[in-house]
Amino acid sequence: MARPSTSEQPAATVLRESRWGGPKAALLALLLLGAALRLVGVRYGLPLPVLNPDEESIVPRAWKMAHGGGLDPHWFDYPTLLMYLLAPFQAWQAHPSYLAARLIVAGLGVGGIGASWWLGRRAYGLVAGSVAAACVAVETTHVLYSHMAVTDVPLTLGVAAALALMVSDRVELAGLAAGVAMGVKYPALLLVAPLVVASWRRWWRLAASLVLVVAGFAVTSPFVFLHPGQAAGDALRVQRRAHEGWLGFEHDHIAPVAFVDRLWHGLGPALVVAAAGLAVALVRRTAADRILLAFVVVYFLDLITIGAHFDRYVLPLLPALGALAGRLRAIVPATLLLLVVPLTWSIRQDERLTRTDTRLGALAWMERKLPPFADVAVDPSAPRPPAFRIVALDLPGPGRPFDERRNLRRLRDDGVTYVVVTGSVTDRVRAARDRYPREVAFYRDLDRNALRAYYAAPGNGRSGPWVAVYELGRIP
Repeated sequence: MARPSTSEQPAATVLRESRWGGPKAALLALLLLGAALRLVGVRYGLPLPVLNPDEESIVPRAWKMAHGGGLDPHWFDYPTLLMYLLAPFQAWQAHPSYLAARLIVAGLGVGGIGASWWLGRRAYGLVAGSVAAACVAVETTHVLYSHMAVTDVPLTLGVAAALALMVSDRVELAGLAAGVAMGVKYPALLLVAPLVVASWRRWWRLAASLVLVVAGFAVTSPFVFLHPGQAAGDALRVQRRAHEGWLGFEHDHIAPVAFVDRLWHGLGPALVVAAAGLAVALVRRTAADRILLAFVVVYFLDLITIGAHFDRYVLPLLPALGALAGRLRAIVPATLLLLVVPLTWSIRQDERLTRTDTRLGALAWMERKLPPFADVAVDPSAPRPPAFRIVALDLPGPGRPFDERRNLRRLRDDGVTYVVVTGSVTDRVRAARDRYPREVAFYRDLDRNALRAYYAAPGNGRSGPWVAVYELGRIP
């Protein structure tokens, strides 16, 4: 039977289609755009996990779980949910597959776009949902970390879903979602603040939601409860290092300015609109306003205690900031136009990820030129050829002791004949030479007293840091 014309359809049907047709099409377009941005360059640096060293901590453990190693990771720098999500897709891999893991995280990144749309829609309407989804779809840092098998993008998805349930007044489910998000990364615990706001004066519902936070976390990271001492020690060590700082941030701005800068480099001028939406929310304080304000304020206050100003730390703020930007309906067209700026940044970033990483070239050269079973000292983030005996040098950083192996004579006496360094560590050390005089002296000695047998820098189809291989002869 032919479908009746618009004039013959019931008024409720016409209204429903006119209301949902455009937003659904916009959401689909944003999901497709987000997927494209996250899939281009997803193979970057493989088979080496050079985009983020945390990949090497997570993916091999997921692979081991799928190959008879059991579900206990015996490692709790992060909770275990992401490893559990990755493990089934490692089952048919002969070796840890970083590509399979990255594809899963890219999918979770696209899911974060959908969850942000849901949050914006439930908080302020369909238009705000589209703006929130657009912000997450093109935000440069979210796009970059969707290429990596690490925890920050899945955490952002969990935060968006939990907040969407809170503004929908489904606080018990929101508590469960917050616990699941905490199973990805510990800072999701800060979702308790907006959960309290959403349940204020409804104490039985608040109690139930808090119980479900614990239940969600226990189900997704059960061995945290079975090894509480080790888990607490690992988690506190990671938090302590983050608060002490990290290599590369020694001369950074103070934390509030540094993290606003990270947000700017992800969202561009659309951040100004989000800030304006935040100001309006402070004045009007609807139920949705109070929930989003509670999360943004508490999460940002936690950020400003951190000395390591990694860009990925701001990602959980994006869904809320996107919804707040969409709150200002009168300037939504201008907001969407401003998002062209981070879209352009993300496209340029993806283009760099389609090039060959400089460290892959160094790895290939070493496998061809170095004698078998040579002893090779490597800086963090430098390629580690599997055919050689690797001496891994410790990463310098605030509060970390000097690695006494950073001495050419000692390395030579220990049988090391080659040293591999990259700009990702060396340049940061030299930029903070007042903090790391002994490390700077080590790199200076390499330049003066060792033969630089190989060097590659970005350009000519390559990206990544410069990388050099030194051969140690007789050390004067």
